[in-house]
Amino acid sequence: MSEHQPENPLHGITLEALLTELVDAYGWSELGRQIDIRCFNNDPGIKSSLKFLRKTPWARKQVEDLYLKHIHF
Repeated sequence: MSEHQPENPLHGITLEALLTELVDAYGWSELGRQIDIRCFNNDPGIKSSLKFLRKTPWARKQVEDLYLKHIHF
């Protein structure tokens, strides 16, 4: 069951879509500079980064926060 979340700007956006947009906007090297995690700096890829971000709440939060800054919320 999906809850309606009108105050959540990330509602309805998948982690994959969010990450893909950030990579397209910044590139892996800039993304790794802004968020210093190994999956962005050493042999980066969407699939491996998603796996890490899904298991690591603090890193996911940093990515979500950067995304919100990127879209100017």
